[in-house]
Amino acid sequence: MTDVNGLSIGILGGTGDQGKGLARRFALAGHRVLIGSRSAQRAQEAADSIGAGATGDENAAVASQADLVIVAVPYEGHKALLESLRAELAGKIVVDCVNPLGFDKQGAYALPVEEGSAAQQAAAVLTESRVVAAFHHVSAVVLMDPSVEKVDLDVLVLGDDREATGTVQALAEAIPGVRGVYGGRLRNAHQVEALTANIISVNRRYKAHAGLRITDI
Repeated sequence: MTDVNGLSIGILGGTGDQGKGLARRFALAGHRVLIGSRSAQRAQEAADSIGAGATGDENAAVASQADLVIVAVPYEGHKALLESLRAELAGKIVVDCVNPLGFDKQGAYALPVEEGSAAQQAAAVLTESRVVAAFHHVSAVVLMDPSVEKVDLDVLVLGDDREATGTVQALAEAIPGVRGVYGGRLRNAHQVEALTANIISVNRRYKAHAGLRITDI
């Protein structure tokens, strides 16, 4: 397993539920965590609420300073944000966990993406970055719950760069209870992102915070 000790992690959209939850878990695991937002003040407030040495700043500053960057912004602003950060993210592993979803009276459903998926959109924009798809199905409620010491979950990791996917698998396993599982090439990210709509439906029906486990490995 790849050694990720000492890796600093930037989270774009770290003031949202999922981004803040991931930030909290990685900070508790001993990583230097930088939370990004359009507002440096909001980012610092989110970092202060997490503690464990997390800091906050504007998205561009976080993208520049972090060794690895996780994209956890709403899909509506996904492409525009990445286009604005091409230079800052060049040469870095960029982990996209964005789920393009719509909601109506019948619940959640997957939105079409011209490039095929949010992760493929990120790769099309960030041609000088190493884009990996991961962390799509992690419950923000579970991540933020101090009573949950171990997160019962496998994280599917997809990408075309073997070293980059190995790094992200190891990073996932910094969260106690989590396994990072290779899930295929980036072209397969669409169904992983879309599956989030099914998991939301499970959670609503059973009043749960469901996750995935892959058997026989």
